[in-house]
Amino acid sequence: MALIPWRSLREWDPLEEWGGVQDRLNRLFEETFGRYPVGKRETLERTWSPVVDIYEEKDSIIVKAELPGIKKDEVSIEIKDNVLTLSGERKHEQETKKENYHRIERFYGKFSRSFTLPETVQVEKVKANYKDGVLEITMPKAEEAKPKAIPIKIE
Repeated sequence: MALIPWRSLREWDPLEEWGGVQDRLNRLFEETFGRYPVGKRETLERTWSPVVDIYEEKDSIIVKAELPGIKKDEVSIEIKDNVLTLSGERKHEQETKKENYHRIERFYGKFSRSFTLPETVQVEKVKANYKDGVLEITMPKAEEAKPKAIPIKIE
């Protein structure tokens, strides 16, 4: 049984639909190619990308990224033109000859992930916390992006 996305009764905006299509395509590509490169997994150099949650609170946008095995000084956070970019590198702990391995499942190497933020944020007030391999970024919304109640006097 397939579920149909709910739509409000407001006027349909075709440009709004493209944002949803883009999100679905991005997820499809990440699920298909994000964990493994195309081709033989064992012979090609592996790539990886940290998993990320982005959610919104009343006054801020929160991003949580899983970065196990990465030191906090090996992670870079940048916000430019309302785009958040996380980048860094997970390095091998020690050099061991590949022929001694029976299985390699962990990923190493450089990564970079960029996200268009849903609202304008106050870049100078952004805070980041890194604990137990999880990076949490709190970005306060700019005043113009916060929801405001406008009282309407009914006569």
